[in-house]
Amino acid sequence: MATNDNMANDKANAQTQTQTFADPAAVSAKDRMLILTIVTVLLVLAAMAIVGFLCIKQGPDTVQGQADATEIRISGKLPGRVAEIFVEEGSHVKEGDTLVRIHSTLVDARLDQAQAMENAASATNRKVDAGTRTQIINGARDLWRQAQAATGITKKTYDRMQNLFAKGVVSEQKRDEAKAAYDAAVAGEAAAKSQYDLAVAGAQKEDKQASEALLNVAKSGVKEVNALLEDQYLTAPCDGEITEIYPHVSELVATGAPIMSLQKDDHWVVFNVRETLLKDIKLGSVIKVKIPALDVTEDVKVFYIRDLGTYANWQATKSTGDFDARTFQIKARPEKRIENLRPGMSVILEQ
Repeated sequence: MATNDNMANDKANAQTQTQTFADPAAVSAKDRMLILTIVTVLLVLAAMAIVGFLCIKQGPDTVQGQADATEIRISGKLPGRVAEIFVEEGSHVKEGDTLVRIHSTLVDARLDQAQAMENAASATNRKVDAGTRTQIINGARDLWRQAQAATGITKKTYDRMQNLFAKGVVSEQKRDEAKAAYDAAVAGEAAAKSQYDLAVAGAQKEDKQASEALLNVAKSGVKEVNALLEDQYLTAPCDGEITEIYPHVSELVATGAPIMSLQKDDHWVVFNVRETLLKDIKLGSVIKVKIPALDVTEDVKVFYIRDLGTYANWQATKSTGDFDARTFQIKARPEKRIENLRPGMSVILEQ
């Protein structure tokens, strides 16, 4: 039975194939339908490509920059230990606000030493200016008067001896001895007068100048230490925001070490653009920028244009008929304050 059924099926298939090959019109109709469909799809795609090429215009290049601001590192000349920090990261400060206090026992000791040296030099200078003591002046005056008296007596003695010598009563030797005694008295009086004048005049001019110079040196030492101690309290040089604090309270800091960073309230935007886009951008010109994070468009005024050098060239894509465009950096400041503008935010140049 199974063998008979298989034979019947094979016979039916053979008849069907014979009918298909016998009807070539049916085969041609199917091929034409398939070819027509393919051609139609190709024509539609070509039409869409042509329409897109003719109707869709290429938009301008997107020039993206970012917001920026000046950042100042707060540091001082005083090496020491951080005693107090009066602000926090994110705090907004005004110019002159106290930010941190630094304590140094070493500098305090140097100040005490410098002040002691100033006091000693000042005492010495006052002593020089005061001159000689009164007792010494009085003693020198008495010696001068004594010398004057001796001169007077020897003068009278010499005069008498000269008269007696003229009369032949005394010898020339006696007269010469009286003359020598008188001359010695005159010289003694002159020496006593000089000592008295020196006592009255006090120290020499050079001594006074040297003493005054030593006093000035001591005062300069005190000023130097006080200049260091001025940085014991560091203040804000301008209005701004504290962005970062480096040391903690009780940590040691060296001379010139940064304590914290202060971001000034002077935001601007910066772009790096090809020179072909600079035809409408000049120093002082106002351009529009969009800040996506704030969803605002603002006017900014260009205050800086600078070539970034040959390392920032835009290379030409054609071997001929084109040129390498250099890159320029542009900075522009907002015409008015933009609320919530933060450095690092993306900024789009409107063209």
